[in-house]
Amino acid sequence: MASRKRSEKRSLDQWLADYAVSHQNPINKKIHWLCVPTIFVSILGMGMSVAAWFTIVAAMLVAIFYLRLSTPLFIAMGMFMLISMAAIALLPLGFKAWAAIFVVAWIGQFIGHKLEGKKPSFFEDLQFLLIGPAWVAHTLMGKKIKSSA
Repeated sequence: MASRKRSEKRSLDQWLADYAVSHQNPINKKIHWLCVPTIFVSILGMGMSVAAWFTIVAAMLVAIFYLRLSTPLFIAMGMFMLISMAAIALLPLGFKAWAAIFVVAWIGQFIGHKLEGKKPSFFEDLQFLLIGPAWVAHTLMGKKIKSSA
């Protein structure tokens, strides 16, 4: 993965290309397609079970991050967040259940990276924790992502 200065503003394509470097193995990709959205929803679920107002504010800040990268991404992720919030409201799960889902999904992620033979992208830059869901959205929509390697 190309090392970049933190102050350098990356385009969505640059973020996705850098993320794709450590997500080439087909099994790792499938694990991420399942686990990344699961982690995202479980974080929202944990947050909503503790402090709904704080979780909604945090989700709005995440949406602004996506808007700065791409309007279509902002719309896609906004819809995903709204659907996730509706599902969370309908599911009778508490904090402990969401936390368990979170842990299991992260174990899956690390298994995928073990298979890949590369460390997770967020070890280099924590913003990759928000790029993972964008990568899943792009790949599931059939958009091609070129690796920066």
